[in-house]
Amino acid sequence: MVFSTDREIQNFKAQEKRYSVKDKLNNGLFIEVKESGVKSWHYRYTFEGKQERLVIGRYPDLSLKEARQIRDESASKVAKGISPKQEKEDKKAGRLKSVLFKDYGERYLNEVIKKDRKNPYNLVLYLNNDIYPFIGHIIVNKITTEDVRRVIWRKKEQGYDASASQVRGLLKRMFDYAVTLGVVPFNPVLAIPTRHVFKNKPRDRYLTTDEIRQFYTTLLNSRIYRPRKLGLLLSLLTLLRKSELLKAEWSHIDFEKRIWLIPVTKADSKTGNSREMVVYMSDQIIEILKELKTIAGDEPYVFVGRKSGTHFSHNAFNTSQKNALRLTDIPDFTIHDLRRTASTHLNEQGFNRDAIEKCLNHSAVGVRAVYNKAEYAEERKEMMQKWSNFIFSVIYEPNLIFFNQAKKHWQVECK
Repeated sequence: MVFSTDREIQNFKAQEKRYSVKDKLNNGLFIEVKESGVKSWHYRYTFEGKQERLVIGRYPDLSLKEARQIRDESASKVAKGISPKQEKEDKKAGRLKSVLFKDYGERYLNEVIKKDRKNPYNLVLYLNNDIYPFIGHIIVNKITTEDVRRVIWRKKEQGYDASASQVRGLLKRMFDYAVTLGVVPFNPVLAIPTRHVFKNKPRDRYLTTDEIRQFYTTLLNSRIYRPRKLGLLLSLLTLLRKSELLKAEWSHIDFEKRIWLIPVTKADSKTGNSREMVVYMSDQIIEILKELKTIAGDEPYVFVGRKSGTHFSHNAFNTSQKNALRLTDIPDFTIHDLRRTASTHLNEQGFNRDAIEKCLNHSAVGVRAVYNKAEYAEERKEMMQKWSNFIFSVIYEPNLIFFNQAKKHWQVECK
């Protein structure tokens, strides 16, 4: 198929597959018609023994006459030993080289992160809170290893080694892409090995009964925002992950059936899929949620953010936990360690191991995974109530003032 006039080009219609039509009068000039009907100009030529293709522009934004003119100019460059495609890419890279890191970061966010990640929320937080404020104003190819080191070590000095490693990983991927685009000649992050930032070790930290009493007595009697205190208490009582608490919605909670649905949980490390889970609510969990409902009003989230329709920020519980922990002599622990705390105590108290794993929303492995399909609903209901009773027998009396501040007193059944 060939063309020689604008009228012929206008008559080309979209087909099931994209196709190209050659200009009868100009060697190497084609118009490509996509399945959507979009038409674009291309110039194909041989440079140093290899075929290259230059995308010229869309039709009718560029007329046949204009496309032919660009084709002729490009053919002249090829004859002089210049690759039109490479020249175009060099100009594009040159423009990028003069942009600020924040502007480049927004491009990376749209072209890479949002395509690879279903939920880029945490990465956007790192960009806005930990990266842009310190190097966002610097031109991309002017950023040094020392600039990067300062950003990463700031998180380490705050005591967030794991987060520092996440920041390092994000910066490394961003500069990898910048090298690919020709924006920078090398990746400055490579001079800072991951092992020097954070070495992941299997954690075995859990709170003893005395530590549970001391931490929650300190927390509940502190001046920390009350819903945050209640959230940290729910973390221990429900065995939920922090992200599952943060994103909890009232529409997922059925007070009559005493069920709390978690529709989206952390993705399974092997399958990459999220598993829906159910929390069977104890009397104490229900009363805590009722107080939070009074505070939340008509807001959709259990833990209401600063703006209507939003939930607590990613670091809200972390900040409160660390602030309370500083007021004690308890060794450091994380919010995630509260799940291990619950699991350890429940196993020590003789509850069914599989029922505990279901409350943690862990998947079984090996033969157990094949044959054990039980959900242990009744066992989990009983276990969750006894677990709440145990925790309240430990923390209730030292915190009478806190619990009496609720509109409805919590009735505690202690062993």
